[in-house]
This record gives sequence, structure tokens and C-alpha cells, in this order.
Amino acid sequence: MQSTAKKAALPAMTLAALGVVFGDIGTSPLYAIRQCFVTGHVDISEGSILGILSLIFWCMNLTISFKYVSMIMRADNNGEGGIMSLLALNLRSSVFSNKNKIFLIALGFIGASLFFGDGIITPAISVLSAIEGLSLVTPALDRWLVPIALGILTALFMVQRHGTATMGKFFGPITLLWFASIGLIGLWSIIQTPYVLMMVNPYWAFHFVFDQPTVAFITMGAVILTMTGGEALYADMGHFGRVPIKLAWFLVVLPCLLLNYAGQGALLLRDAKAIENPFYLLVPDWALFPMIGLATAAAVIASQAVITGVFSMANQAIQLRYLPRLTVHHTSDVEQGQIYLPFINWVLFISVVILILLFESSAELASAYGVAVTMTMLCGTILISTLAYGVWRWPLWKVAIFAVPFLIIDLIFVGSTSLKILSGGWVPILIGVVVYTILMTWKRGREIVYNRMETNALPIELFIKSIGMSKETHFVPGEAIFLTGTPNIVPHAMLHNIKHNKVLHERNVMVTVYTQDIPYVAEADRLKVEKLDEHFYRIYVYYGFKDQPNIPVALAQAYKALDFEFDMMQMSFFISRDRIVHTVGDGMSPWREKLFISMQRNTSPVSDFYQIPTNRVVELGSQIEI
Repeated sequence: MQSTAKKAALPAMTLAALGVVFGDIGTSPLYAIRQCFVTGHVDISEGSILGILSLIFWCMNLTISFKYVSMIMRADNNGEGGIMSLLALNLRSSVFSNKNKIFLIALGFIGASLFFGDGIITPAISVLSAIEGLSLVTPALDRWLVPIALGILTALFMVQRHGTATMGKFFGPITLLWFASIGLIGLWSIIQTPYVLMMVNPYWAFHFVFDQPTVAFITMGAVILTMTGGEALYADMGHFGRVPIKLAWFLVVLPCLLLNYAGQGALLLRDAKAIENPFYLLVPDWALFPMIGLATAAAVIASQAVITGVFSMANQAIQLRYLPRLTVHHTSDVEQGQIYLPFINWVLFISVVILILLFESSAELASAYGVAVTMTMLCGTILISTLAYGVWRWPLWKVAIFAVPFLIIDLIFVGSTSLKILSGGWVPILIGVVVYTILMTWKRGREIVYNRMETNALPIELFIKSIGMSKETHFVPGEAIFLTGTPNIVPHAMLHNIKHNKVLHERNVMVTVYTQDIPYVAEADRLKVEKLDEHFYRIYVYYGFKDQPNIPVALAQAYKALDFEFDMMQMSFFISRDRIVHTVGDGMSPWREKLFISMQRNTSPVSDFYQIPTNRVVELGSQIEI
């Protein structure tokens, strides 16, 4: 019965994967071919057309079909993918020392930071390139392209808070229609000039590279545009599973993309002037408006996929303590992955608006695009190679056979796109540097704070012993729940309570939350309960980086295990609000310490994050010098 259900679900999952996973790579034909010729100022001739098409054919198959689909997607973290999951898998290896793991964390952070940069550029370039077909209808519409693009994107970012579950139902069918349309118009062009199919012969790629090495190197910076969004195959694996993504790629996406690229190449073989806009000039006049409408819908879907990806990655980074707590809204009662982060949403929106106003066209934006993707792909190749060596225990020669060719390809792409840094490539790098600095500062700042707290603290066992010997301490009815990140020392809030009020509650429960490097923790492994004394208990709560923490639910489970009555009205949650103060001396550089303090002050309240009723919360302040 289960197998029948799975079989029935597979087509539906494959269709859903089409809409979410392949939106970004699916809109590449709108601008990629044009940029291949424009970027390197390539003369339009038989050799250059077939050479560029051959490069696209082999790069797509080697990088996406082989590296991502066949290799990297094997690295699943309990079904989840993405650069954070890949990093978590690597950190489990006992082969690497803690010093080497720092380098792995840095690589993972660089990849994640650049993904944020990608999340800003994709909506801008996708929507702009989709509506630029309007200028073919009448040049009078040129000056309206930017306002129309801004209007579409404003609407897209506005609906995020309502969730995209309803829209998501249409994503798959619309994307399928898009791929079928671009595949058919490409096929019609190929039928007129079948000679273009010679592109599958690698001779043309080699001939183009050896004949014009400098031009070919520059052109590689535009060839990468055909693969932007390829990294989403792995990032979205947790939502759809490996099989639906593979099926969608090999049965629909890859054939339709290659047909369209070949069709655009065939058009250029017939008419070199078509380089103005080879995608839309493939389309018959009667179908131009419907195609612009469909392209815009595909661009919105591509943008949505990237926005959702950024939300998901930010949430994972928060759970793994690499980012400060931000407000997270769950927009669906059914779909766990449907989340909305207001702060991230509006930062993305403002950044996208600035980008569109700055560059004004997809051709200009293309120079900013690709830099982030190539560097993310390089990080992915290094991390999968270290995983193969450290976790899968491949012999070194086997790792080298896989890693060296892909490292060479990735480095060529990085080198080629780096030529675009001055003309726009600085944008994703700047975004990446800012995000990376935030991630590393928060991680290091937290380490310093915890070290300071442990240095100046009182061990909990010693405290309980001294309380037992003292006759001055009074126990009052009720229960005190102390949320603490350091379970072996006395929480600041507890010390304040006894210092100022000279009382403790009859039952004192210290709760420490740990986020594991797996997506979800089974309910059976959620808790660990310790009785320290008749008045003191310690509870460890474990969540995965995709779980939604809920302390009241976890406490109810713990109380059941301890055979206690769970009554929220009898509980007071004591939370220490730490005030971090910058001092001269060890730690981080002054500007990083000030950045950390600013982030600390602007984190969302602990009670909101852990879903604790605010009317049961008591906050006590403490000051920590760093």
C-alpha cells in the first residue's frame, strides 16, 4: 500500500520540484546566450556559435548532471541538503582536527554568505529580463521597464508574510508549461537549421578554446549564467527528495534548456543580427505577448524559490547559533518549511530595489551575476571532496580523480567572472563580505561571552551543596524555570533571586536547549532529565536545525517523565537579559565587539523564540564585559 502511495506521489513531487527547484536555472535562456557573445565581444560565426553552444552543453552536463545530481546529492544529512547541511556533515568527521574544522566552517560561511548575494541578484535579473521583451513590441515601453519590474517585485515581497502555499500549487504547472514552451520554440528553430546539433561534438568547444583562448576565457564568465540556480538542486533536496529532483532534471529541465539554447544558436546561424534578443526573436509574433506573460510568471517563481531558500538558510543559521535570534513566522499549518522572516524579507527587498535602480537592465546586471555562483560552486566542490575523504573514507587517489577536474573547471569560472568585478561583480562580493563578517562575529562573540560567564561563575553542584547547608534560604511555593546556555553553572537569574530576595522556589528547573547538526530530532531523543536534588532539576532539550523550538511543549513532556503535574500558571520563567559591555583588552577588535553588542541588543526576545507565554516571564539583567 505504501509503495503504491509513493508511486502515486512521485509525479506530484516531481511537478512540485519543477516549480521550486528549477525556477532560477529555467529563466537563464532569457539572457545567457546574448551575454555569451556580448561579454567577450565574440564575432558571430559558425565556429563561435557552435563553440559556445558546445561549452554550454558540456559544462551543464559535467557540472549539474554529474557533480550536483550524481555526486553532491549523495551527501544528504538525514534527507536534507544545502551548504549548511554539507558543513554539518563535514564537522562530524574525526579525521579533521579542530584547527582544520575552522577552515571548513569558514568555507561553509563563505558559501552561505554568497548565497545571500545570489538571493538579491536573482529576482532583479529574472524579472527585468522577462519584461524586456516588451521593448520588441514597441520601443516606447523602454522607459517603463524599470517601474514595471519594481511593481512586480514589490508585490512579490509584500505577499511573503501571507505565505506562498496557495501560489505554490500553481508553480509546478506554470514552470512545466514554461519549459515545454521554450523547448518547442527551440526545436522549431533546430528543425530549420539542424546543423546546430553539431554542438554535442566536444571538438567545437576545444576548437573555440584553442583558437581564441583569451576570448574563450572571458566568455566562460557568461557561460556560467546557463548554470545559475544549479546549486538549488542540492539546497532543496530536503523538500522534495533526491528522486523527484533527478527525474525533473533529466526528463524535463535539461532537454528543454538544451533545445532552447540550440534553437537560439540556430537562429544566430541564420541571422547574426538576432543577437539583440535571441530568446524573444525565436518566438513567433502571435505568441510574443503570451510568452512575455509566461516568462514574467517564470521569473516571479524563480525569485520566490530564491527568497524561500534565503529564509530557510537564515533560519538554519539562527538554529545553529550562527546568527542572532530573529522573528520567524510560520505561514503554513501543514508545510513545516513555509516560514517568513520579516527582517530578512525587507533587507532583500530594499537591496533588490537598489540593484534595479543602479543597473537598470538585465545586460548590465549580468555582469554582477555569476560571481557569487562560481564561488559558491567552488566552496561546494571543496566541501564535497573533504566529505568524501573524511566521512565516506574514499582513498586519496579516488578523491583526486573527482576533485581535480572540477576544481580546475570551478577555478576557470571564478577567474573568468572575477574579470567582471569592476563592472558589477563587486555587488555580490560586498554582500558576501558583510554577511560573512556578521556570521563570524556572532559566532566568535558568543564564544567569548560563554567563556566569560564560565570563568566568573559558581558551579551548580557547589551551589546546591551550600544551599543545603544554609539555614537562611527560604523555599516558597511554585516552580521556577531558568533558561540557561551553561547548564553546569548557576544561572545569573537564580543568583539574583537569592541575593536580592533571599528566596528560592520549591522546584527549580534549569533548561538548556541544544541544536543538533541534523535537520530533525526524533521525539524519543528530545529530552534528557536529571534530578540534582529534591529542589533542583536539570533538563536538556534537543532540536534539529529545522525543528521549531517550543519550550512549554518540551516541559510538559519532561514533567510527564518525572511524574509531576504540569501547570503553566504555577510556573515562572526566569530569563537573564545579558548586557554586553565593550572593554579594552583581549577578545575581538573594537569594531567587531561593537557590531556584536549591537546584534545582541537587537535579537528577538527569548520568550518569543521559544514560544513561552510572556505573562509568565521574569527578566533579570546582568552585565558581561568582553
